[in-house]
Amino acid sequence: MNSLHSHIDLPKPPADQQAILDAGGVACWAEDVDILTYEPGAPDLFPMFFDHRVYQGSDGKVYPLPFVDRIESRPVVKAWHAIHLENRWVRLMLLPELGGRIHIGYDKTRDYDFFYRNNVIKPALVGLGGPWVSGGVEFNWPQHHRPGTYLPVETSIERSGDGSVTVWHSDLDPLQRMRGTHGVRLRPSESSVEVTARLFNRTDEQQTFLWWANVAAAVHADYQSFFPSDVRYVADHARRAITGFPRADRPYYGVDYPALAEERTDADRIDLYSNIPVPTSYMVTDTADEFFGGYDHRAGAGFVHWAEHDIAPGKKQWTWGDGSIGRAWDRQLTDADGPYVELMAGVFTDNQPDFSYLAPGETREFSQFWYPIQDIGAADQASRTAALSVTVDDGRVSIGVASARELTVVVRVERDDAVLLEHAAPVGPGLPIQVHVDVPGCASRDELVVRVLHDSAELVAWRRHTPIVGEPWLATAPAAPGDLDSVDELLLTAQHLIQYRHPTHAATPYLERVLELDPADSRANIALAEIAHAAGDYELSLRRLDVAAARITRRNLNPRSGELFYRRSLSLERLGRYDEAAADFVKSTWDGAYALAGGLGAARSLLRNGQIAAGLEHATAAVATDPRNTTAQGLRVLALRRLGRADAAAAALEDARAADPLDPFLNAIAGDLDVVDSRTYLTVAYEFARVGETDAALHWASRAAQEGASVFGNAAPVAHYLRAQLLEGFGRSAEAAVERDRARAVDRSLAFPAGLDDADVLRNAIRQAESSGSADGVALGLLGSWLMGARLGADARDVLESAVAAGPDDAVVLRNTAIAVVNAGGDPDRAAGHLDRAVAVAGPLPRLLFERDQLARLRGIASLDRLAVLEGCGADLLARDDLALAYAELLLDAGRTTEADALLTQREFQPFEGGEGQVLAAFDRATIAVAAHLVTSDPRAAAALLDGGIEPPRNLGEGRHPAGPLAERLVAAGDAHRAAGDEQTARARWEQARTAGGPLAVAPRPARLDDYWIGVAHLRLGERADADTTWDALEATADALGVAASAPDYFATSLPQMLLFSIDDVIGRRQAAAALLEAAERGRVLCGAAARLDEEKTA
Repeated sequence: MNSLHSHIDLPKPPADQQAILDAGGVACWAEDVDILTYEPGAPDLFPMFFDHRVYQGSDGKVYPLPFVDRIESRPVVKAWHAIHLENRWVRLMLLPELGGRIHIGYDKTRDYDFFYRNNVIKPALVGLGGPWVSGGVEFNWPQHHRPGTYLPVETSIERSGDGSVTVWHSDLDPLQRMRGTHGVRLRPSESSVEVTARLFNRTDEQQTFLWWANVAAAVHADYQSFFPSDVRYVADHARRAITGFPRADRPYYGVDYPALAEERTDADRIDLYSNIPVPTSYMVTDTADEFFGGYDHRAGAGFVHWAEHDIAPGKKQWTWGDGSIGRAWDRQLTDADGPYVELMAGVFTDNQPDFSYLAPGETREFSQFWYPIQDIGAADQASRTAALSVTVDDGRVSIGVASARELTVVVRVERDDAVLLEHAAPVGPGLPIQVHVDVPGCASRDELVVRVLHDSAELVAWRRHTPIVGEPWLATAPAAPGDLDSVDELLLTAQHLIQYRHPTHAATPYLERVLELDPADSRANIALAEIAHAAGDYELSLRRLDVAAARITRRNLNPRSGELFYRRSLSLERLGRYDEAAADFVKSTWDGAYALAGGLGAARSLLRNGQIAAGLEHATAAVATDPRNTTAQGLRVLALRRLGRADAAAAALEDARAADPLDPFLNAIAGDLDVVDSRTYLTVAYEFARVGETDAALHWASRAAQEGASVFGNAAPVAHYLRAQLLEGFGRSAEAAVERDRARAVDRSLAFPAGLDDADVLRNAIRQAESSGSADGVALGLLGSWLMGARLGADARDVLESAVAAGPDDAVVLRNTAIAVVNAGGDPDRAAGHLDRAVAVAGPLPRLLFERDQLARLRGIASLDRLAVLEGCGADLLARDDLALAYAELLLDAGRTTEADALLTQREFQPFEGGEGQVLAAFDRATIAVAAHLVTSDPRAAAALLDGGIEPPRNLGEGRHPAGPLAERLVAAGDAHRAAGDEQTARARWEQARTAGGPLAVAPRPARLDDYWIGVAHLRLGERADADTTWDALEATADALGVAASAPDYFATSLPQMLLFSIDDVIGRRQAAAALLEAAERGRVLCGAAARLDEEKTA
């Protein structure tokens, strides 16, 4: 535990809020709280193009969000902006600077944190953009984890007439720029915490999203997660595996739970945290119920989550596991608060990844509820405000009732239509009811009906569930496009890959396969047009749509769907063909599904064209379609103003802002926008420019240009280019030239353009320069970054090489060019030249050195040469985990084992979630090498060294997975013990090596090179046939490597691939296959020698 103070002291309410509390109301106030904090490092200056990163089962793209990959190892006391929400029974502390999470959920009636209280802010590298903190409740959308989980949000406090208080949080998602708002609400009359979410797709495109509320609960051996009693099965990510629940009836996550249960009673119960030894997720596949939660049997307290099943099917538990890995992650995430599980509630989703759609302009609104429970044990049934437990033990029926409201209730017990008990009692927060009744002959609660009534209305009841019959379906990987001839299956597969944001398989090949079968297929052409539009190729998009139109309108000029016209209008608008765009927007509204999106587009286009009355008509219609749509409300206000109806505009704006005080567009219209994310100023500038409100667009672009770089990025360069474009449009060329000069001169740190608006502005700036016979290297460099972020590698390479040629030298541009050259299939040696120039310009920055070294590895540069380059650059080679690890591996290659061992045993490492194992592998390699030198002179010391590292030292930051490679270390330890004369311990180590994790590591996998040592362990134990099986497996894996490039598992959940170069490592695969074959051959030689030795002994 850190020596600094590490307990959060909650402040007392101010006098006015205490008076509200004393009167039975809800207190709410903002007051900073000092918390011991491990600060994240500064964002990386270079954009991260993670084209192959698998994150939470879906695309791990982080661009344009600045990436953080280091956390400070020394904490400081930091004052965090906190909002406190409290009533008679519950106290909450909210942290708007961490995505608007609930950090503390405290049951005042029991002096118990029903949500996990982390008394330090200690982020680990778990988040999409790096830092992530455990504890409380995290609200994750539009993907997992929330991209802005470590970013601040805007807040407002709403006090309602019924006495309830809601703290609203709002931001624009850093990646998709949709708007998410969530309100945390307490009422004076109950202990339940309501969270109301309002998700607004303010973009032109259909977007995918999920919503998971991650609730952390502190756990120990007596903590139980409970789910509805009709839950028979749970599934892994993407439904790639299932198991029974609450007893795992088959191996799951590589753990053979049935085998463990044979050794220890109830070891197969995965509702108990202490039975799960490895990081594990499980999600309910089917239930008719609406609740779940957790219960602390030591404290006699817990919580229930409730939400409407129709929209909120997601019920999940995640744990790091009660094992070596879990304990290591506990240390990464907290100082002294111990392990936790996450009991996660999903809305419009029941798995990860499992994305739903939000139509352009659509708003979804829903609520979730949590409330504390006491003394009743795990709930067997629950409603929004009451929970019920029913247990039967040898005819003794025990009933517990907990309630979020103060009521007088009747507990009625029925059996075979006969009423056995009616018990009236008060119940409320902190005042549960416990009732016992003897029912002779009753063996199961399924024989009973237990109802809890208030004023004759049923609050909650237990009745036997009808079990869901049959196992749930399992997902399978789709066939390759060339193996499919069904157009329907090809289209559905493409849709799935897009909807689920698949990280390693693209939809385009499936759509192109459709066109091979039917070149005029309208569905494939529209889908490919959408992809082309997203890439900024509006002409190609229109050509695709024209092909689709020829098929769709051949017999029906008014097709069933307005999608064709809507998609055409978007591309036409981008091409400046505003009259045509307006007409197609209007035509799309003939389809009710596009009434809102098409109406918004029509209103914008008409306002831009000066057709104000028509624009007002469509804006008003859009408001009528969805009164919550703030874009429609804003457009209506602008139209009213331009028609001279100032009073009506002011009234409409006042009403709209009262309903949604945090909407940035409405606040900008009011001239009252002040936000933490500078990119939002640029976003609203584009909104104004799109409708012809040029003065407002210039104003907000200027505000964006003033903000500079932050954790959100840097909008300044593009903002200046936008101002130049707008001024040029007014014929103010001299002022436009000044803005372009400013764009080229302003600080470009963290300027990572994203979105079509940015791309269009940059392309316009490039055309302006070309029209004057010059090249704008800054605009080219920024557009190249945009193209890299859009995964348009060949286009990016061409634009970036033009930027390099135009100058000035920019380390970010040079580095991006190197990546683009490699990823577009270019010459790695030419890419290395760009990286060398980047290092020359920026100096030996650790990020650049690491990337240059990794490129050198891919180019086949010898280890000793790579080591010489690193050591000759004069940089701190231990500044980054990845660079320090690469350096240690090169030291080992060079035989400098003592130096490598010192590095690996002294430096503090911080793993990324899912990336564990690399540092451990280097540590084992170093220790084994040191022990090999030591064993001849001091075998006991060598054995102690090898034994001591079986549990990794804490500085490595990670624990061992039971299925992780450990055989070589164990064999070496056994050999050292034999050399020291301890044959018994030697055999024990070899037996450990050949069992490879036992029942905790039964998942099938291809053979690895380190399996050679499993074979050696078999030989040490005289098991030659088993050793031969090991050599066979090594050869089979080698053969597979020779057939095709290695590909990630289709169902991979976490592959934190941080290497930016996309290259088919043919040399590496050949080397790996050769190493496997060589190991198998060595093994067979050892087998032969052992056989001959046995023959000699028996001769």
